[in-house]
Amino acid sequence: MKYAANISNDEVAALEAVHFDGRIEVVETADALAEACKELSKHSLIGFDTETRPSFTAGVTNKVSLLQLSIEEVCYLIRLNKLTLSRELIAILSSKEIRKIGADVRNDITALNRLKSFSANGFIDLQSEVGKYGIEDKSLRKISGIVLGKRVSKAQRLSNWAAKQLTPQQQMYAATDAWVCIEIYNKLTK
Repeated sequence: MKYAANISNDEVAALEAVHFDGRIEVVETADALAEACKELSKHSLIGFDTETRPSFTAGVTNKVSLLQLSIEEVCYLIRLNKLTLSRELIAILSSKEIRKIGADVRNDITALNRLKSFSANGFIDLQSEVGKYGIEDKSLRKISGIVLGKRVSKAQRLSNWAAKQLTPQQQMYAATDAWVCIEIYNKLTK
C-alpha cells in the first residue's frame, strides 16, 4: 500500500471523524485496576496513550493524570491522579511480549517514570513506524488521516484530565486516541 507523505490541515478537517465504539472502563480503584491488568495481560497488542492536565504557566508541568490502554473492544482509562502505578500495571508496561502502540511514546514514558520508575519494553511509536511507509507527517491526527482516511478529533486535548469526573467527551477522546493507534498499526502491517 502506498501512502501520501503529507496531508494538509484542511484535508484532515474535511475527513469523517473516527471514534472508539467499544466499551470504555474508567478505572479509579485498586480492585478495578487489578481486573483491568488481568484482562490486558492476555493480549499481545495494546493501544497506548496518556493525558496530562495542561499547564498555562511557563516552566510548570503537571503530573500525568490518565493512562489509556486499549484492546479492540475495551479501552481502560486509568486515573493516575487517583491511583499509583501498580505492580501489575508496571508488568504490562515492562513486558517485551505485549506490544504497546502509541504516538510520541517517549514523552509518555518519561511522564509515567516521574510517577514511578520502571523499565519500559515492547513499545512501538507510530511516529517512527510511519517513516517506513513514506509518511512524513508525525501527529496522530495527520497519521490517522493518511492511513485510515479518518480524522481524530483533538477538541478535548487541553481539558482538565485531573477533574473529579471525566466528561463523556473526555472519555471518548481518550479512548479514541489509544484505540486508533491499534487501527493504524494493523492497517500499516497488513
